[in-house]
Amino acid sequence: MDNIRNTLLIASGKGGVGKSTVATNLALALARAGHRTGLLDADIYGPSIPTMLGEAERPRSADGKSIAPIEIHGLKVMSMGYMVDPDTAMIWRGPMLAGAVLQFVSDVAWGELDYLIFDLPPGTGDIQLSIAQKLQVTGAVLVTTPQAVALADVVRAKVMFDRVRIKTLGVIENMSYFICPGCSDRHEIFAHGGGEKAAADLGLTFFGGIPLEPVVRIGGDSGQPVVVSAPQSASATAFVDIAGRLDAAVSEMRAAEEREQGPRRRLQIIQ
Repeated sequence: MDNIRNTLLIASGKGGVGKSTVATNLALALARAGHRTGLLDADIYGPSIPTMLGEAERPRSADGKSIAPIEIHGLKVMSMGYMVDPDTAMIWRGPMLAGAVLQFVSDVAWGELDYLIFDLPPGTGDIQLSIAQKLQVTGAVLVTTPQAVALADVVRAKVMFDRVRIKTLGVIENMSYFICPGCSDRHEIFAHGGGEKAAADLGLTFFGGIPLEPVVRIGGDSGQPVVVSAPQSASATAFVDIAGRLDAAVSEMRAAEEREQGPRRRLQIIQ
């Protein structure tokens, strides 16, 4: 972890909100902005990163001690989906899942990274708690959709991160609206403004909304995420903009921490 400057947890209180799609495309957007970026698929039961980034050879170890991450589209990537056959069911208890994720941090030769993005499983279980207890985390980003049933889970996820003393940086609203490919009209299928309102109610930054476009699904299914396959699309543009805002928020937080630590260091020297 000494070589990794920032660790970001992409989380959601429930499944089905497109968290892995958001994590993958945000990581790609950060990498394309010049940041050394890694993507760790922490969803052991349902690893989806290999589908979204495309199949690859199994990770190898040159020295028998550390594992080399897979490199795709400028990202360093690790997922259980690259370690086992696709039809293998991971019938593991919680502590085993958490241990596997921690090994993906400690035993993978990530090298120097500006960002390591964790694609967390949904919910508030063993993996989230183990990461909070064992790793130094920069912050969490919550992914939601506009409807009320998803927004209620945002609150629960925020409470969980508060209790384990991980700062929640903000909220991203996925599937904010649908853009008709034929007429380009905007349709708000899952209501409107829920993610922004939830962020405001919780005192969090609203990083932005991602439109629902067919190119996102097509890119994710084909191993060519929308930031790579359709960089001029509305969705890709939204991901790039959100990645920029997220990077700015992290930089501002780091600068504030350094300003606070300065007086403490001077006081320690005096003492």
